Amino acid sequence: MAAMRYAVGDLRAFLDREYPILLVEILEAKGSSPREAGTFMLVSPTDSHATIGGGQMEFMAIDHARAILAGMSTQMRLDIPLGPEIGQCCGGRVTLGFSRLDETGMAAFDARIEARLSAMPEVWLFGAGHVGRALGEVLALLPVKGTVVETRASELALMSVGVRHRLAAMPEALVAEAAPGAAIVILTHDHALDFLIAREALARDDLAYVGMIGSKTKRATFASQARESGLAQARIDRLVLPIGGRQVPDKRPAVIAAMTAAELLVALSSYRSQGSS
Repeated sequence: MAAMRYAVGDLRAFLDREYPILLVEILEAKGSSPREAGTFMLVSPTDSHATIGGGQMEFMAIDHARAILAGMSTQMRLDIPLGPEIGQCCGGRVTLGFSRLDETGMAAFDARIEARLSAMPEVWLFGAGHVGRALGEVLALLPVKGTVVETRASELALMSVGVRHRLAAMPEALVAEAAPGAAIVILTHDHALDFLIAREALARDDLAYVGMIGSKTKRATFASQARESGLAQARIDRLVLPIGGRQVPDKRPAVIAAMTAAELLVALSSYRSQGSS
């Protein structure tokens, strides 16, 4: 539950606070639709949690869910065309399913949430300075298991409660704990430590992404030292440095964090696609 702590915490608070609750899920999506099959939201008589895509479709879903909760409807499926009929222009069609989160339904829902959390890719951030903290905050809201590793307790003390973090005297040793398909992001306060972590990460063949904050000069320095230590050029070439791309020339921590988060999502998605193909 450490991953996406904010989102999961909000979900748990909703489940504890609201009653009765209906699960609204996209069972099938054809053509262009706001969200994919499997997307769900929760609806109570006075509130809702999450989204199935917004717009008129979602309003219709909430109204129908509340009609079921009020005993005014027993229809547990809706087929909705996403066109002029409902004031949307997606052009696709979705089938929505409605189910009550009673005792049986809640047990199945809890198992489903746990399975989703277990399947999330890992992102390890090494360094809790300004950019590390900003990126940790962003990742806490995304479908990843984020962990921030730092040698300085004072920096970890500045992290938000919702961000998972670890204090480690030898951060490079934790690279081995990253699951296959994980992403490693290196942004410590010590260039020598950056290089140690990068060497450990690049020695692995099963990571989706290895990135480091820095400049062209830092990359050239790392490449030279890595070659001297025997690291193959093909492995060195896998290092993303600088992180976040160069399309936005803004070095404020929040901007770097936003750009890096997008870069990570692309890399993780690509890795998973290659693994399933």
